[in-house]
Amino acid sequence: MPPRRLRLLTILAIPLFSALTMLSITQTWWTVEVADRSLEIAGTVASPALSALALAGFALTAALAISGPVFRIVMGVLQSAIGATVVLAAYNSMSDPIATSATIITEATGVAGTESVAALVDEVVLTGWPWVAVMSGVLSLLVGLFLLFTARRWPVASRKYQAARLEEPGAPRDSVGDWDALSDGSDPTER
Repeated sequence: MPPRRLRLLTILAIPLFSALTMLSITQTWWTVEVADRSLEIAGTVASPALSALALAGFALTAALAISGPVFRIVMGVLQSAIGATVVLAAYNSMSDPIATSATIITEATGVAGTESVAALVDEVVLTGWPWVAVMSGVLSLLVGLFLLFTARRWPVASRKYQAARLEEPGAPRDSVGDWDALSDGSDPTER
């Protein structure tokens, strides 16, 4: 695959999976049946850390677009860590949905305490959205690893955007060099 396509694929995949994580937490993760009520628990309640992790993925994309070869490796490690943390946070909330939903159940019933809240719950019905969050975390982790292994093959930035320009002292003047000198804030006629 050409280096430009590797770069584009990676830079587009990271915000895509971050958006998938963000979408999943806005949905209902499970419904808790308590006595005569059904309480819908959204992903923002079930796993509030996921919103910050999704935003970190968006920020990483912006930084990755302008980073050099060494920082691409750092960004790959960070993206892998973000993906692994998304998986861990989503899975931990799914492993004990009653404890995760305890504050909502307490607000709705007025009953507090871990054992008391657990005794009130008749049934917990999971939706597919927690699994979407886990999947987006796995995909984010894989993109981070892909970035680690392909970052050295990405094209390097061209020299025309570098601030330092090296010129030979006795080089003849030309119109492009004069414009560059003016852009740098120096007078080209003083050479």
